[in-house]
Amino acid sequence: MQAAILIKGGLVVGEDKEVQGDVRIIGERIAAVGKDLPPEKGEEIIDAQGKILIPGGIDGHTHLNLDLGFTRASDDFYTGTVAAAWGGTTTIVDHPGFGPAGCPLDHQITAYHALAAGKAVIDYGFHGVIQQVDEQTLDRMGSLADEGIPSYKVYLTYDYKLSDGDVYRVLKQARKQGLLIAVHPENDGIVGYLRAQFVREGKTAPRYHPLSRPAVCEAEAINRMLLWANLAGDAPLYIVHLSNERGLACIRDARKRGQQHLYAETCPQYLLLDDRVYEQPGDEGLKYLMCPPLRKPEDMESLWEGLAGDIDTVATDHCPFFFATQKLRGKDDFTQCPSGAPGIEERIPLLFSEGVMKKRISLRRFVDLCSTNPAKLFGMYPRKGVIREGSDADIVIIDPSVKKVLTQKALHAQVDYSAYEGWEVQGYPEWVISRGEVLVREGVFSGSPGRGKFIPRKRMALNNTSSG
Repeated sequence: MQAAILIKGGLVVGEDKEVQGDVRIIGERIAAVGKDLPPEKGEEIIDAQGKILIPGGIDGHTHLNLDLGFTRASDDFYTGTVAAAWGGTTTIVDHPGFGPAGCPLDHQITAYHALAAGKAVIDYGFHGVIQQVDEQTLDRMGSLADEGIPSYKVYLTYDYKLSDGDVYRVLKQARKQGLLIAVHPENDGIVGYLRAQFVREGKTAPRYHPLSRPAVCEAEAINRMLLWANLAGDAPLYIVHLSNERGLACIRDARKRGQQHLYAETCPQYLLLDDRVYEQPGDEGLKYLMCPPLRKPEDMESLWEGLAGDIDTVATDHCPFFFATQKLRGKDDFTQCPSGAPGIEERIPLLFSEGVMKKRISLRRFVDLCSTNPAKLFGMYPRKGVIREGSDADIVIIDPSVKKVLTQKALHAQVDYSAYEGWEVQGYPEWVISRGEVLVREGVFSGSPGRGKFIPRKRMALNNTSSG
């Protein structure tokens, strides 16, 4: 017999309006959404009076099990997805790290299937990572999309950065195949020069990290990608972890020129933290060493304004390392510190509290940024990202009256600090349901490793008005 749940009397955030009503779950799917649904025999009744029902959060940018060669991210697919679930995220799309030199495109996908199997508590997908460009890689992009991997990441910096010509070839293939290209945009030449200069001059404290990767390096690389995507016939392009106003201005300008299939992501850290954290005494600034770095307060304000429509999603770039052991590798030289920070659990509480409760964004926009838009962009809609009949029963019940202080001890990622230590939030996930199974029930977790499923994703449906 399939499990059945009736959620009564909550504010249901729909695609076009919020309504006070009920949601019936049978098995893994939503069976009905309406008012005054009568209880049926054997149903568990959840009283949601005064609460808000949103579709389960989708985090489209995580790095679980990330292997940097000299160290590995501290969260695997069990600990990371447990933390995600506690925070109201019921699906992730993970960015695999680089594989061995010369490996085929599917190497890391195969490896990550093995890493996630039997461990993930929530549903998951993978982006492909493109390390080199040849005919085999380009062909495999299409065939992997048939296996549920319709998005790929390219880097303009780091060891496997791509040349402009190779990026253009990838974009052309993406336009032809209906694939989404995510990009880490930083100007590698300038960043490399500045980092080497600071090391030579003995400027190796954390405060030099943001100076070594200035906002203009990100904005220049964003603009370059926009131009190449446009030249490739408006190929689908997704800018990850947007951190600054100049980069946002480039995106706005491209859209004003009529460029299509262009999307942008930012993260809570770029909305809520600024580069003054790198001035903290001792080695504390290493906790916030990430790429791109945290920016100026004026950049934060611009990004908040961008959430109204110019920015499409809020993800986390969750990439945790223990401060006491891994991060302190950079205590004498910030360039030796692994880049990344935790945040997979904090995303939804922070954006709800700082965005919705402080009236910076609407409740509907909050759901778009954290769930509906990622579902659409990454090929999971309407299975996920929406509360409607027939969709997966991924539902989060938020109590807007709850106030909670974020502390590392109360959070669940496998890491020894939170970037938001001591931050008070108002509104918190009280119930988290994934495909009809209650994972979090008023402070009690009951998810089991391996229950999370790989979700094959669909290609993008592109219009044919662009040419390249």
